[in-house]
Amino acid sequence: MSTRIYTLPVEQTRWHVPGGATTVFDWDYDTGRDRLLALYEKGKQRQWDAAERLDWSIEIDPNDPMGVPEESIAIYGSRVWDKLGPKERGLVRLHLNAWQFSQFLHGEQGALICSSKIVASVPDVDSKFYAATQVVDEARHMEAYSRYLREKVELAYPINPSLQALLNNVISDSRWDMTYLGMQVLIEGLALAAFGLIRDYAKEPLAQALNAYVMQDEARHVAFGRLALRDYYPQLTQAERDEREEFCVEACHLMAQRFVGEEVWRHLDIDANECIDFMRRSEHFRAFRSHLFSRIVPTLRDIGLFGPKMRHAFAELGVLGFAEVDLDQMMAQDEDIAVEVDERRRRQVGATIAVGADGLPTGSTDSNTA
Repeated sequence: MSTRIYTLPVEQTRWHVPGGATTVFDWDYDTGRDRLLALYEKGKQRQWDAAERLDWSIEIDPNDPMGVPEESIAIYGSRVWDKLGPKERGLVRLHLNAWQFSQFLHGEQGALICSSKIVASVPDVDSKFYAATQVVDEARHMEAYSRYLREKVELAYPINPSLQALLNNVISDSRWDMTYLGMQVLIEGLALAAFGLIRDYAKEPLAQALNAYVMQDEARHVAFGRLALRDYYPQLTQAERDEREEFCVEACHLMAQRFVGEEVWRHLDIDANECIDFMRRSEHFRAFRSHLFSRIVPTLRDIGLFGPKMRHAFAELGVLGFAEVDLDQMMAQDEDIAVEVDERRRRQVGATIAVGADGLPTGSTDSNTA
């Protein structure tokens, strides 16, 4: 991506994280868990080309890049929003879109690094197989989000400090299960919920399709983390599980701050403190933030990290009710919606082909020239 479109020079934001993971070779090629191997097969079959599957000819409106209702803007109803004119409101929409998709892009690079780390450090071959397909998935997601920001939005933001802090903890930890827990369960679980809001509510077809296709992949990634950790965590001592719950509690509080968007308000210089204070008091923002945990809560319960501290943290965040969500049903829905988006595009392409350049159905003759 061209550095010219960043709000800060990349020289100021380049980041180096030391990592001390141990590489593990496994010579047992015959045994494997059926469900993990099934995910590996699905991962191979579901590979797609971002250059072909997405319609990059679609132009976006810079004043409303995702086509979302005004009421969904984070500071809608605030004194700051009310005093902005149409041009300034369009600029806010553009920068919020750039900031959000930039965090998606940075998160996908984190996922690329973590999945490649899992290939090296996880002790069993079946997990190495699946993680290898995820490496390709994450590279494709980076390609797609980078192209969207570069060609359509023409603006990008550096990594959010909360996301950076969490990635730093995940990447620098040498234990393979912490890479799973931090990336597959927490970061990707939160991202899935955010992707889903755009997929389900945006009217702009490129952003909608991009997130639908990424979700189809990410749902498998979260399932991969669930399967591996659900088998592994019962083997740990209670003290080791408590340590991982402490990590999750801290991570959830970091992620709860991630979508405040302080960088946008400060960059636009539109009374950042008032915007942030309004968002934290806003019922709409609280509901949005709660929804972001809809995948994380049931996953942590499923893998056995749901002790008193974890439940207390979720109760404080107002998201404990998500514990009863059916994860398998949500993953199946993600698959189905991506297929529906494909079908819709095929119908549109078919309709275009069926009509000639002169506006007449293909094969018909204009009566004026007959």
